[in-house]
Amino acid sequence: MIGHMRERVVAACDGASKGNPGPAGWAWVVADEGETPTRWEAGPLGRATNNVAELTALERLLAATDPGVPLEVRMDSQYAMKAVTTWLPGWKRNGWKTSAGKPVANQDLVVRIDELLDGRTVEFRYVPAHQVDGDPLNDFADRAASQAASVQQPAGSDLGSPEPPPAPDTPPTAPRRRPATAKAARKGGGSARTIKARFPGRCGCGRAYAAGDPIAKNAQGWGHPECRSADSQ
Repeated sequence: MIGHMRERVVAACDGASKGNPGPAGWAWVVADEGETPTRWEAGPLGRATNNVAELTALERLLAATDPGVPLEVRMDSQYAMKAVTTWLPGWKRNGWKTSAGKPVANQDLVVRIDELLDGRTVEFRYVPAHQVDGDPLNDFADRAASQAASVQQPAGSDLGSPEPPPAPDTPPTAPRRRPATAKAARKGGGSARTIKARFPGRCGCGRAYAAGDPIAKNAQGWGHPECRSADSQ
């Protein structure tokens, strides 16, 4: 039987930086026709910003996929998406300067992405991060990038790596964690003021928290109340 040509490949990519800048990582994942992850890769970047991690993830994805097959890329980074879809043509016309006449940030990555996009059919799709019923491919890339940033080790299907671990802020476990966090925060001392997070974020421990989760001021900034109490012990 002759294998049929794939009409298009669906993929997702994501970057993570623990501290922005801080330990960073990138990841991409390619799915089959049923949108099940089939091939993925993640890698460490040492200390880098979130934007560098996001652009690197896209650059690695484009380099790892067949330029002859149309590609749909799902991303949760507004910056990386706008950089390549909205701002890039103007930057190029201006000799890689912004409208204010300043050099384009992360120019080497943007130029490389521009080269990789040349002559290809690539559709970018923005998907919000950390949604209860969010995009599973983006979630996979998000988890893989986060793990690469935390452990600073490469991983992927070609290396025989297991699927990246579930995000600590996955909804089923969140309610069960809350009573313990309040208690841990009280144990940490009198100044343990917890508030509900207005936006999703990442604690200094490297684990994410979701909007609505209780957070407290830790040594490294806002994060899990139990991490605050660990700091003070």
